[in-house]
Amino acid sequence: MKKSIDVKVASSKEWINAVLNDFPSFLRDHADCERKASGMAMSFVAKYPDRKEILQDLIDTAIEEMEHFKEVYSVMESKGISLNHEIQKDVYVNKMMKMARDGREERFLDKLLLASVLECRGAERFKMVADNVEDPDLKSFYKKLWTSEAKHGHIFVGFALNYFDEKVVYDRLEELMTAEARVLQEIPVKAALH
Repeated sequence: MKKSIDVKVASSKEWINAVLNDFPSFLRDHADCERKASGMAMSFVAKYPDRKEILQDLIDTAIEEMEHFKEVYSVMESKGISLNHEIQKDVYVNKMMKMARDGREERFLDKLLLASVLECRGAERFKMVADNVEDPDLKSFYKKLWTSEAKHGHIFVGFALNYFDEKVVYDRLEELMTAEARVLQEIPVKAALH
């Protein structure tokens, strides 16, 4: 069953053109995003160890994101592309994370749903890359990744549904998806996942 909701606005043609015109920068940013996604899943484990119903799935998600990082790094190595020396700040993610409310339960819900929003946008963009890149290996790689990211979008909503009423979850997810569309249109287009 699909648990997440679709992004409200599609990524622009300008975005995919920026990616295709500077794929090395996109790969570096993608690698950074996979490392951050793994860390985000583990931060839930660290901050909410009492949420035993979802701990194993969070750990599995963190491992899967780290495996994605390893795969992206392998692609980069094969093309002679180095990792960034420092993980770059992500304006999009920072703006989205500022939407998390105060209060332990509200913040827990919002962080789970924000993770879903980020995964849904990642899935949409990886699909665009798969549909537009000419290199057959990259096309196959990004097709595999977009299905995984879409699954993660559902997983984080599923985590929230363990603890919160369905209407509360989907009303808040709708608010965050609407806000995400505004954020996406405010930030500059660059050869990066966000």
